[in-house]
Amino acid sequence: MISVNVRVPETMVDFIDVLVKHGFFASRSDAIKMMIAYYQEREKTREFLGMLSARSKEARANPDKLVPLK
Repeated sequence: MISVNVRVPETMVDFIDVLVKHGFFASRSDAIKMMIAYYQEREKTREFLGMLSARSKEARANPDKLVPLK
């Protein structure tokens, strides 16, 4: 893995430390990696939802060609 130095507000570090202290993550590094992974997954889901929405609009506009998503 590559090491990256990041400057973040102290309040964010305090929040991460609380999560580590309560056992949600093994370390600050694990917490930050998981938070980035969650963000990536959220963005993929958002893109997928956009595609589904566009496809559903297309289906409503062309009911003879596509089945709309309900």
